[in-house]
Amino acid sequence: MADEVVLHDYWRSSAAYRVRIALNLKGVAYRAVEVDLVAGDQRGDDYRALNPLGLIPLLEIDGHRISQSLAIIDYLDARFPEPRLLPADPAVRALTWARALTIAAEVHPLQNLRVQQYLRHEMGQDKAAIDGWLQRWLGDGLAALEASAPESGLLGGSAPDLADVCLVPQMFSARRFGVPVDAYPRLVRIDAELNALPAVAAAAPDRVKPA
Repeated sequence: MADEVVLHDYWRSSAAYRVRIALNLKGVAYRAVEVDLVAGDQRGDDYRALNPLGLIPLLEIDGHRISQSLAIIDYLDARFPEPRLLPADPAVRALTWARALTIAAEVHPLQNLRVQQYLRHEMGQDKAAIDGWLQRWLGDGLAALEASAPESGLLGGSAPDLADVCLVPQMFSARRFGVPVDAYPRLVRIDAELNALPAVAAAAPDRVKPA
């Protein structure tokens, strides 16, 4: 189908997880194409022809190929305005972007699989050292986000915003890498409230992992 929406996805990718949440919240049907990052599919010629950077996710929509999760979500928010993930008010919008970028620009790149592989194979670091790296940088980012999180409601108030879409995968990653998330009670509460939403729950790694 010419108008089919295709998401090049990996079940455990935080960045792809964000896009799955956004697609689900907006009710956009899509077909997922698995790109196995552990097997190295992203480095293959076929995928590089679609996305020269060789990263996940990539969304094919409306005749476009869009990479980078936040760029994809920004496109979706403009293309499918409801429910809105980026507020219209300039100050609130800036806060939403700042929170989202705390995760997507400050924290997530330091946990990326290719960073872990570089630490392991090029720098000779063992699992304990890599775990310490992950827990340090993930913890710093979550602590900053906790300080700005509201005592009640979501990061987006009464409805999820872009920062909430970024938070859920990051909390999943934090738990996966052994970060003591109980130190961030507001984020734990918000994450639980978000995961109670069917659209968010349906995007979870255990729900989309290939059989």
